[in-house]
Amino acid sequence: MSAARTAAVAAVESHVRAFFEGHPVEAVEHDPRVLVVGPGPRGGGWTYVTTGCRSATAGQGQDVEFVITAHVRDRRFVELLAVIARHHRGGHRLGPEHSLPLGEPWVPGSACDHLLISLPYLYGPGLEHCPLPEGHARLLWALPVTAAEIGYRRRHGHDALERLFDEAAIVPTDPFRASVV
Repeated sequence: MSAARTAAVAAVESHVRAFFEGHPVEAVEHDPRVLVVGPGPRGGGWTYVTTGCRSATAGQGQDVEFVITAHVRDRRFVELLAVIARHHRGGHRLGPEHSLPLGEPWVPGSACDHLLISLPYLYGPGLEHCPLPEGHARLLWALPVTAAEIGYRRRHGHDALERLFDEAAIVPTDPFRASVV
């Protein structure tokens, strides 16, 4: 690992640990490394965060890391972040308002079979913006959504879909939530 990548990984990990002070945080060695944040003062769910998800254009001022929130601790979510990271690094630079089909339900029995890349609304800009030695990283949320919700977003726009989420008061960690469309 290059010195720049090592420094970026350390900065993201420090940022996440400080943000989630009072939560148990475990680093899981993977590519990229994933922090698993347990329940605590900021919420009762589990949060998974990539560290070192550098794309080919990283180091040019802004890196991107990905966050998943879930109702349980499960290795599946670490593996899913690895897939997102490979997709991002493989030339499909992901940012807010992008989506990915999962090819299967988020968890068995869930209607959510896509991920919507969004701002980490559960945690706000305090988690989203992470200073790095060579710029900064944005921590973006990979929110599980349904195919119908992605279709609605394509027809009516991202903001319209987010308004439906707000109106329905979705619980984003509920894998069995109903589609808002």
